[in-house]
Amino acid sequence: MEVTVSQKDPTQKRITIEKEPYLPDDKLVEAVNLAIALGRPLLLQGEPGCGKTRLAYAVAYALGLPLEVSYIKSTSRAKDLLYTYDAVNRLYDAQLGAEGQRSRDIRNYIQLGPLGRAIARAQYGRRSVVLIDEIDKADLDFPNDLLWELDRLEFRVTEAPDIYYAVGNSAALRPIMFVTHNEEKALPTAFLRRCIFHYIQFPETEELLQQVLATHQISNQELSEKAIEVLLKLRKLDLSKQPGLSELLDWVGYLEAVKTSPEELEKLPYLGALLKQESDRQRAMEALGKQ
Repeated sequence: MEVTVSQKDPTQKRITIEKEPYLPDDKLVEAVNLAIALGRPLLLQGEPGCGKTRLAYAVAYALGLPLEVSYIKSTSRAKDLLYTYDAVNRLYDAQLGAEGQRSRDIRNYIQLGPLGRAIARAQYGRRSVVLIDEIDKADLDFPNDLLWELDRLEFRVTEAPDIYYAVGNSAALRPIMFVTHNEEKALPTAFLRRCIFHYIQFPETEELLQQVLATHQISNQELSEKAIEVLLKLRKLDLSKQPGLSELLDWVGYLEAVKTSPEELEKLPYLGALLKQESDRQRAMEALGKQ
């Protein structure tokens, strides 16, 4: 029989979620619902700027749930998603001897991570949304080290074995998990088996792109149409990095802010917002006939 010992207010840290326009297609909605129903992480791929990261924010906002985010780095460890133990400060407090009982209580030096807070919050009867962003930035051991936690959604603090958290058997309290992947590294088969997969396609039609711009309060219809025309022409070129949705939104937003006329787009103004390499810029200028 497990003994659950909880920290005082272990789930206080959370992210404030702002309402942000998001237009999922039917297949993406289906993938989200499938992942939630099966209690599996949703592994998202797609070119940069297609909305992989923003999906977690949109779902958390729509469902009114707290969001926990882990932006993965090359130095990230799977254990940090659960908790971190500040051994240095504990030793310092013990040597200083000025904190009394503080250094004797290890709970003062345990800080839950994003997934750890979501699991702990479930013990309080609250579901969470968890985003693990750009998992392929970590080393190859990172996804493998998460397998147990993804299956069981429970963990014990190694440094204090009496501290234990678990979601339990309630499917309604399982964290809704999103994992983004930029295809820089292949993920282990064992990790893939535990996920639902979806590839977010770039909206290649003018109609879909108009909808995206409209939801982001781009009000100049004529400017939007011309900007989309330019973007789609650029995406047909052999570029090292094609412009995506985030580049389009930045570009059109600035064009509208400085009151650029649709006719001026023939000159490809502010191209640095769309293309991030000089070779791509030169290729675009040559292809569209503007030196």
